[in-house]
Amino acid sequence: MSVVEADKQYRSLTVRARGGERSFLAVCFVIALWLTIFIAVMALLVLIVQTWANGAPRLDGRLFTEYPSSSPERAGARPAILGSIWVIGTTAVLAIPLGIAAAVQLEEFADKHHPFNRLVELNVQNLAAIPSVVYGLLALSLLTVLAVENKNIVVAGATALSLLILPVIIIATRESLRSVPTEIRQGSLALGATPLQTLWRQTLPSAVPGIATGSILALSRALGEAAPLLLLGGLVFVSFDPNGLLSGYTTMPIQIFNWTGRPQEEFRVLASAASIVLLGLLIIMNALAIYIRNHFQRRW
Repeated sequence: MSVVEADKQYRSLTVRARGGERSFLAVCFVIALWLTIFIAVMALLVLIVQTWANGAPRLDGRLFTEYPSSSPERAGARPAILGSIWVIGTTAVLAIPLGIAAAVQLEEFADKHHPFNRLVELNVQNLAAIPSVVYGLLALSLLTVLAVENKNIVVAGATALSLLILPVIIIATRESLRSVPTEIRQGSLALGATPLQTLWRQTLPSAVPGIATGSILALSRALGEAAPLLLLGGLVFVSFDPNGLLSGYTTMPIQIFNWTGRPQEEFRVLASAASIVLLGLLIIMNALAIYIRNHFQRRW
């Protein structure tokens, strides 16, 4: 084939490709895609604006300092806010180190062709898509086997949420480790460092932005969960501050669930105000994840 014929064939293929991108089906698909995104964003904005309009009158200091009460004028979400801090903090301590260690073992040291390791990887990917209530059942069975009688305690709720976000942390950590160039590992090993020293001094520090981002997003998901905690007997009316891992607790999603079930309209206003606070916390956590990713991310 001559150069002229090859050039003509290339131009013909280019024209066909451009025509395919501008075909009727392609244009319809793009329009449907943008229309779907527009409808979803508008529905979310309407929901946020409606929640803000309903809850703004009770978004005051009493919401943060008062305890739940049968009178909506004196009710607040102080125990729920403190309970969420206790549960999410304990969840982070339980899940993040274990998730990072599991991801490092699977990605850096395990034989990827071994049947057992391939089975573990498959299960981790599948577990990330399981509904949260299943993890509540799993935590309930685990606590029953361990003969724990009182299951509505902080450490029990944190155990359920840790099981929930553990696959997400493992997957995010593995992707972060994969993004580190192989040349960095090879250079460290060539200079005489052991594989463990290479991991601690080169690979993990380079993957910290991705690991931190994935962990924060996973904790954001755990912060909004109520089903596993209700399954473990999470309290819906708490008039005391949680003070330890073995203390009773409630969280903001549970408190919101309780208030929305009350017949008085004032409690629904309280639920909207608490939803605004919860949404604000989620936005802060997601913004922190974005900041860490953009500020510490390295371009290879």
